[in-house]
Amino acid sequence: MKRVDITPDLSFSRLVYGMWRVADDTDISPEHVAAKIDACLAQGITTIDQADIYGGYVAEGVLGAALAARPELRNKIEIVTKCDIVAPAGRYADRSVKHYDTSAAHVQLSVDCSLRDMQVDHIDLLLLHRPDPLMDHAETGNTLDALVNSGKVRAVGVSNFRPYDWELLQSGMKTQLATNQIEISLAEISPFTNGDIAFHQRQGHAMMAWSPLGGGGLMTQSGQLAERMDAVAKEHGVDRAAVAVAFLLRHPSKILPVLGTNNLARIGSISDALKVDLSREVWFQLYEAALGHEVA
Repeated sequence: MKRVDITPDLSFSRLVYGMWRVADDTDISPEHVAAKIDACLAQGITTIDQADIYGGYVAEGVLGAALAARPELRNKIEIVTKCDIVAPAGRYADRSVKHYDTSAAHVQLSVDCSLRDMQVDHIDLLLLHRPDPLMDHAETGNTLDALVNSGKVRAVGVSNFRPYDWELLQSGMKTQLATNQIEISLAEISPFTNGDIAFHQRQGHAMMAWSPLGGGGLMTQSGQLAERMDAVAKEHGVDRAAVAVAFLLRHPSKILPVLGTNNLARIGSISDALKVDLSREVWFQLYEAALGHEVA
């Protein structure tokens, strides 16, 4: 599988396995979670996406138990995790309201908790999960710089930031932000025209795309887009999911789709998207179907 440089000394697999729902599986044993990682590695998928809040702050621990049972897996994967969302659950059950916290104390504590829960000595990529209206960009930036300098984190980035949020944070940092993980799919095509993708493409940032299957909606919907996806899927001998992901892979900005499923068979077919080579015309057929009208 092709790889994409996130920083000069860190590369990711073009497809990323997301562990958003790993703690919701009926089997969260270390053996079963390790089997999911094995299924990814068999396809060349080495990048694993996590967040402290996933599973009510327990998903990182589920991954950590698997890595403790199979320590050789750690050197075969890159771990992405996120912080700054504080929700009244798990270790924050006493909080009165869901909010964001990019203060130095919270970010540092979050990283230490993530390292402990995942039972690792470093995080390959740390993302701020959501823009924080109360962010002190100088304080947060200095904290992220310090985490990189300490070796606890190899690289830092953001998630769900608009270009102006990115520029504000970057202005308070010496370390270069590595990536932005935002929602992009045939169900959410606005980043192609609202400046989000253009901003990062111009600066050479490899973007990550969460919910590339539209939260699963693209797999069950009917209508013009569904018919178009099914036609392409039939032509290439794959399912709709592969077509939806191939739509993102076709873009020159090197989007990295993040795909999550607990089904081992579906994990094993994530790389089917690489079998789909979309021509410009077919890409626009899908794009127009998503728009609901032809381009102007």
